[in-house]
Amino acid sequence: MRRVAALALPALVVLAAEPLYVLVDTAVVGHLGRTQLAGLAIGGSVMSFAVWLGTVLAYGTTGRAARRFGAGQRAAAVEEGVQASWLALAGGLVILLVLEAFAGPLTRALAGGAGPVATNAEHWLRVAALGAPGLMLGTAGNGWMRGVQDTRRPLYYVLGANALSALLCPVLVYPAGLGLVGSAVANVVAQTVVGALFVRALVTERVPLRPQPAVIGRQLALGRDLLLRGAAFQACFLSASAVAARFGDAALAAHQIAIQLFFFTALALDAVAIAAQSLVGAALGGERVAEAKHLARRISFAGLVSGVGFAVLVAGALATVRPWFGADAEVYAQAQPAWWFFVAMMPAAGVVFALDGVFLGAGDVRYLRNLTLVSALGGFLPGIWLAYFFELGLRGVWAALTLFIVLRLAGLLWRLAGDAWAVAGADRAH
Repeated sequence: MRRVAALALPALVVLAAEPLYVLVDTAVVGHLGRTQLAGLAIGGSVMSFAVWLGTVLAYGTTGRAARRFGAGQRAAAVEEGVQASWLALAGGLVILLVLEAFAGPLTRALAGGAGPVATNAEHWLRVAALGAPGLMLGTAGNGWMRGVQDTRRPLYYVLGANALSALLCPVLVYPAGLGLVGSAVANVVAQTVVGALFVRALVTERVPLRPQPAVIGRQLALGRDLLLRGAAFQACFLSASAVAARFGDAALAAHQIAIQLFFFTALALDAVAIAAQSLVGAALGGERVAEAKHLARRISFAGLVSGVGFAVLVAGALATVRPWFGADAEVYAQAQPAWWFFVAMMPAAGVVFALDGVFLGAGDVRYLRNLTLVSALGGFLPGIWLAYFFELGLRGVWAALTLFIVLRLAGLLWRLAGDAWAVAGADRAH
C-alpha cells in the first residue's frame, strides 16, 4: 500500500484544494446574505459542468498515459498530455462562448424564474466563465502527470494558485466592493494561473507540441463514453439544485452548503481512485494482470476505510457548520435532515470512487458509462422528481443521492468479481 499512499496523498491535497477553496468562497459569500449564497449555488452548479468535462478529459488521459508509462514509453505518455491539452483549450473556449451566450436563460431556468437569485447567479457566471480555458488546461495537465506517476508538481501548482485566490476572494468581495462578482474574479485568477503552469510543464518535457489528429481522434473516441458518463453526473447534480431551489431560498442555501461539502469529501476520496488509475493502468500496460487484480482488491479496502473516516468527520461537522457559513436559523434547520443521508452514504462512496479509479485505469470505460446511466436514469432522477412531487424537501433530495451511490456500488462489485475488465497491453480498445 506504500505505492498507493505515495500517489494518493499528494493527489488528495490537489483534489481537496479546489473544493476547499469553494468552501472558503461559500463562507465569504454566505455573509453577504441568503440571496447571494443562493445565486452562487446556481452559478456554481452551471460551472460545475466545466469542472466535470475537465475531469472527464483528465481521467481519459491518465488511463492512456499510464498504460504507455507502464510499457516503458514515457515520451509517448507525455505526448498523450500534449494532445489532451489541445483538446482542453478548444473545449474551454467553447464552454466560455456558450456560457456567455446563455448565462441568463440557464440561471433563470435553474432558479425557477427571474428574480434576485437568478440575477446574482447570471452576474457571477458571466465572469466565472472566463476561467474555463485555464480550468480545462489544468485538468488535462493533471491527467498526464498522474499517468506518469508525478503527483508532486500538480500539488505545488494547484496549492499555489488556490492560495492566491483564497486571499483575493475576501478582499475583492468586501474592501474592493465587488460583492458576489469578486468571488468570480478570484476563481478566474486561480484557474488561469493553474492552466499556464501546466502548459509550462509540457514545454519543459521537450516533446513535440504540434497537434496530432490521429491521437486526438482516439482520445475523442474514449471521451465519448466518458462524456456520456459525465453528462449523467451533471444531470443528477443540476437536478438536485433545481429541485432544492423549488423548495425555497433557505432550502437552496442549505443544499449549497451540503453539496459543497459532498464535493469536498468526494474529491478527497477520489485520491485513492487517482492512485488506482495510475497503478492499475501501468500494471496492465506492462502485462502484469495478477498485480492489477491484487491492486484492485487492496484499493477497494483503502476506499472503504477512507469512507468510514469521512463519515465520522461529516457527522461531527453538523454541529459547527452554522457558524462557518453565517447561515440563519431557517437555513440551518433545512440542512439538518439531509445531513444524515450524507453521513450514511460515505462508506459506500469510498468504495465506489476507488473502484471507479480501478476500472478507469483499466480502460473499462464502456461498462462505467452504462452503469452510471442506469443508476442515474433508473434510480436518482426518478427519486429526485418524486421528492419534488411529494414535497419531501432536502430529505428527499439527499435520499435520491444516496440511492445513486448504492446502485453504483452494487454494479462495481459485480464487475470486480469477473475478469472482463483486466485487459493487458500498452493500448486498449476502450
